[in-house]
Amino acid sequence: MAPANPELRELIKEMNRSKLAEQILKQSPESCSPEGEIFPSSVLPAIAMSKAGKERVFPMKWGFRQKSGLLINARIETAAEKPTFCESWAKHRCIIPASWYYEWDHDNLKKPLNKYVLKPVQTGPIWLAGLYRLENGFPAFVILTQPASDRLSWMHDRMPVLFPRNKIREWISPEINPETVIHNCLTDIEWKKAIKI
Repeated sequence: MAPANPELRELIKEMNRSKLAEQILKQSPESCSPEGEIFPSSVLPAIAMSKAGKERVFPMKWGFRQKSGLLINARIETAAEKPTFCESWAKHRCIIPASWYYEWDHDNLKKPLNKYVLKPVQTGPIWLAGLYRLENGFPAFVILTQPASDRLSWMHDRMPVLFPRNKIREWISPEINPETVIHNCLTDIEWKKAIKI
């Protein structure tokens, strides 16, 4: 993922104005101004519902802490039942904005070959579906994934769940059953090789 366009920069600015961002920066060295390629444990702007029922931007760290390490994704097929995700699935859903996401293809020995930039066939940012929870008083998120579409399965067997902008509020609203929204996700994805710098 790589926030870079003006709309995403505004979301980053909104995140950085929050008191929560100040508190996170005091607790950890990660920057709350993500630009360029993003990695697990980064602090990113995420859209979620406030206690007042308003769509707001919050700083969230990518990854749930587990004994086995950092958990960065959740499978959409099992998120509702797994103890790690079921409460977040029901009440704590978020959207992570980005310009695109990256994927690799691999050879027969699973060695990475080529890096690709992927996004839905549309203009503007992409909106990745996520789940969040509080860890030590600060929000952390995972990205939901689903089986890759037929067009992408040669590259990877999974892909993120992506929504159009007009479905964000439905996805993050805790009073709405996520099962009724998930069929609106985008699967028509275009890609190109990432430019090596």
